Amino acid sequence: MINKKNVFISGATSGIGKSCAYVFASNHYNLILTGRRNDRLMALKQALVDEFGIHVCTLCFDVTDLQQTQQAIASIDKNNFPTIDILINNAGLASGLSSIDEGNYDDWNIMIDTNVKGLLHVSREIIPMMKAQGFGHIINISSTAGKDAYPNGNVYCATKHAVDALSKSMRIDLLQYGIKVTAINPGACETEFSLVRFKGDEERAKKVYEGFTPLTPADVADSVYFTATLPKHVCINDLTITCLTQANAHYNVKKII
Repeated sequence: MINKKNVFISGATSGIGKSCAYVFASNHYNLILTGRRNDRLMALKQALVDEFGIHVCTLCFDVTDLQQTQQAIASIDKNNFPTIDILINNAGLASGLSSIDEGNYDDWNIMIDTNVKGLLHVSREIIPMMKAQGFGHIINISSTAGKDAYPNGNVYCATKHAVDALSKSMRIDLLQYGIKVTAINPGACETEFSLVRFKGDEERAKKVYEGFTPLTPADVADSVYFTATLPKHVCINDLTITCLTQANAHYNVKKII
């Protein structure tokens, strides 16, 4: 049975976003999936439609580009997707790992543009729809890096601290409209995150997760789904999830005594 609820997921072509698509699809939600890689979007759409029989809309655009974002969201077929019940702001990345005095300006800009401005672009276009319909749930995928800083993570940590602050502000601004806002803060999670951070260096990326069992994208997606399916009067404002060996953004024992 197809659910009448619709979920918008940014950055849906891999990792946490893709796992969120699967967990909501398996529970018969319809999906609006976005990303920059159209081949992956189309393959994901086909897989989800074939397996779960849901409605899927794909939008290929870059959240850092305001005009692209506006045009893509405006193109959503309102007949098939008359409401957006849940917005999952998942698109985000880390680029580079260096001390503040040796930081790369291009790395800084792409992280700020994606993690902060991209989240704002998508949210700003969808929030008026949620206000008009009188309900909605915004789930921002942040990080333990939004709670603590760690060595050489300076600007990435700053962007995730911004997501934390924006989540709190959204909650205040949108409370009167019955719109829930939740921040999900995963710790070490084995996705393409480190591969992107280290610009395709697979060996270096693999070393990040050596010696311990990190979270999987499915672990995080299950938490997202849980927060999105609570009773109407219940809202989880902030949820931090780590693997067993990780205490915070910068402390991971990698071995249980």
